[in-house]
Amino acid sequence: MARRAGGGRGASRAGSIVREFIAGASLVFRGFATWRRRPGLMLFGMLPAVIAAAIIATVLVLMGLNAQDLSAVLTGFAEEWDAGWRDALRAVVAILLVAGVIIAAVYTFTALTLLIGDPFYERVWRRTEQDLGGFAPTPLTFWRSFGGGILLVLRAISYGLLTFLAGLLPIMGAVTGPVTGVLLGGHLIQRELTTRPLEARGIDGAARARLIRGSRARALGFGVATQLLYLVPGGAIVVMPAAVVGATLLARDALARAELAGAPAADADPPAEPAP
Repeated sequence: MARRAGGGRGASRAGSIVREFIAGASLVFRGFATWRRRPGLMLFGMLPAVIAAAIIATVLVLMGLNAQDLSAVLTGFAEEWDAGWRDALRAVVAILLVAGVIIAAVYTFTALTLLIGDPFYERVWRRTEQDLGGFAPTPLTFWRSFGGGILLVLRAISYGLLTFLAGLLPIMGAVTGPVTGVLLGGHLIQRELTTRPLEARGIDGAARARLIRGSRARALGFGVATQLLYLVPGGAIVVMPAAVVGATLLARDALARAELAGAPAADADPPAEPAP
């Protein structure tokens, strides 16, 4: 009987986690509703992703055209090898270079878009807060944005390296690489996009981390859904402004849940839909 009760609690907890994950993913799609209400604002929010995509595409094309030459430079020590072995080594190195750049591009795109888009996304966020009501956004300082940008780049580089290493695992790499990439990319997105609405309420980094931990499955669902939409051709350009709206809803939701749990945070706002 005790075993059956324990199994029931485990199944209930698993079901709760799944529901929370789906609820988090739905926040991205609730953000898309803003396209209907404020198309001009959302088109404005697309610009950073368009610029970042053009830069990343240029880098990828240049890498593809020069991968063999770079491989030859990196494997100069093999110049005296048998031609077959030398060419095989250089082909492998060229493939690894291209694969590494593609993986880096995923995180670089996210980081670059957020860096370029800081003033764009701040405007989307402010309008969302005004539509939701109950909170008057205050300006965030330049040094906050600059310091956050440096940390974002460093975090993106470390996540890209971890994803690359996970992809090198024997046998499992074909699965662990993409899964690690989606999970880490989702974490990076939700972390960065929820920083603005929470920091504007006077909630510091440690408090933000505790707050999001209280809605971990929901936050992960939001981040993973956003990252997966990035993989759709052209999806990243369209999804970014919607993700900013979704992150604002996620932050408000986390604050409301913390209040209900008896751990109020500064200026907590109940979750709501933007007004038409």
